[in-house]
Amino acid sequence: MLDFSTPLYALAPLAGYTDLPFRSVAKQFGVDLTVSEMISANALTFQNKKTLHMLKKDPLETPYAVQIAGSNPDVIRQAVEIINSHDGIDAIDLNCGCPAPKIVNNLSGSSLLTDLPSMAKAIATIKHYSKKPYTSVKIRLGFHEKNHLEIAKICQESGADFIAVHGRTRSGKFKSQVDYDAIGEIKALLKIPVIANGDIDSPQKAKWVLEYTKADGVMIGRGAIGKPWIFHQMKTNQEDVSVDLVREVVLAHFDAMIQHYGEYGAILFRKHLHTYSKAGYRGASDFRNKVNHVQDSNEMKRLILDFFTDPQG
Repeated sequence: MLDFSTPLYALAPLAGYTDLPFRSVAKQFGVDLTVSEMISANALTFQNKKTLHMLKKDPLETPYAVQIAGSNPDVIRQAVEIINSHDGIDAIDLNCGCPAPKIVNNLSGSSLLTDLPSMAKAIATIKHYSKKPYTSVKIRLGFHEKNHLEIAKICQESGADFIAVHGRTRSGKFKSQVDYDAIGEIKALLKIPVIANGDIDSPQKAKWVLEYTKADGVMIGRGAIGKPWIFHQMKTNQEDVSVDLVREVVLAHFDAMIQHYGEYGAILFRKHLHTYSKAGYRGASDFRNKVNHVQDSNEMKRLILDFFTDPQG
């Protein structure tokens, strides 16, 4: 189902942003692979209603991956068995890159890069118990120092079918310069597909990264927030986005939020309106101030229509 014969364009998991409504919008613009927000393997084992809700996907999302975080083999096995019981999931991805302290302190996310035997065991456990077509891993280049080749090799040897590489160490978080040379070195070493990730925010940058690293695809996270049409632009080299298209996308995203979360979706949508309106639009600051105080979905929709119908004033 995943075709790496041509560059694959994936949407990176971003907590609080890449939920089902946003992924459904991105899918309409040609993203090849969507990934759930990171889900705690431990939380899955308790089968909390909110956590199980995060497994849901839009019917358009094929292929679709669920990303889990954890390191305890028994807990991971239980989480995988729960995921196995849900149809429409094509891959289980292990997060080995999240730098958040609350994740790192539980030997999850990027802290697994400090304990490679535990990382290998976690990947192997997913591979052994998963009934889904693919097992994947999202990594960074190391924790404090780079040991990216050792990490990548262990991922492949432990059963990963493909990996996504964020070109920073954990210490680099999201601010340090992305090391695309290191991603290229991983691609040259491995036999499995490698997806490049980190600071890819335009069609031109995606093209350059693919050519420079020889990666099999690119994964876009923050570069897609506020502009989910970026995937279509990357595939077609189209530059311009009309005001009409922006308005259509914002309204479709808003409606999906209300459908998924109920009235609370209007409040959750505020952060997305902040990014959608950051394109040099006149009156954007005033618009953001207004939506920050709106809770009623009908009132928010009216503000959206007014602003995005003529954002240049």
